[in-house]
Amino acid sequence: MPRLDQFLASLGYGSRREVRSLIAAGRATVRGAPAADPGEKISDDDEVQVDGQPLDHPDGLLLMLHKPAGLVCSHDAREGPSVYDLLPPRWRRRHPPVTSIGRLDKETTGLLLLTDQTILVHRLTSPRHKVPKTYRAGLDREVTAAQAEEITAVFAGGTLVLDGEREPCKPAELRWRDPRSAELILHEGRYHQVRRMFASRGCTVVSLHRERFGPLELGGLSPGAWRELPMDFFSREDGAGPGDGKPAPAVHRGKQIHPRQP
Repeated sequence: MPRLDQFLASLGYGSRREVRSLIAAGRATVRGAPAADPGEKISDDDEVQVDGQPLDHPDGLLLMLHKPAGLVCSHDAREGPSVYDLLPPRWRRRHPPVTSIGRLDKETTGLLLLTDQTILVHRLTSPRHKVPKTYRAGLDREVTAAQAEEITAVFAGGTLVLDGEREPCKPAELRWRDPRSAELILHEGRYHQVRRMFASRGCTVVSLHRERFGPLELGGLSPGAWRELPMDFFSREDGAGPGDGKPAPAVHRGKQIHPRQP
């Protein structure tokens, strides 16, 4: 069982020192009574409130975000504006920190999952679980029907070895939308994989958007907005999502971020 001050600090209510001050000011209650001891042990059955309000997501966070272009998936401020800047300040102070389940590069848009559950990150990024991820890629030039057929076969064959790597990519499904755009379904996640796969066939990806992650799709979620998901979403045998008969979670809009100009 965690200490009260440790528990509140992990949920982003402040540093341990700040949380102790919060408790000393009578702002925290345990089982309906003002908390007096920052070191009090807290169990799952204890009702804890701060400022008369239930705790902010004590069981964890799982978010589906529509990532805009121009933001990085990094906690390093030196890399520029990040997807985490879209979130409320308290969520950015949680420990373990809220992190992305896999990354999208700075100019790639689309579906990005965020969570503070380390086990879930490892599970959904492991190639063993073969979670399908669907991307829409726009190319710098048109490809002929013969070229499209050849690229499709290479991607599906499971023999493509990218520059600097030894292991071939796992078989991937490619569906052409038109001569300059295609939909690619991957079951793994390597560094800039989609861009590098097309580059190996002489094509440059000029736009990239992730449309789906497992059973999830963005639907009408706007760039910069996110939707909360149930913590057990990926534990359900039927992969139930927003269409499972339950009310859809509320959509939240992150604050506007202005990417730095090069």
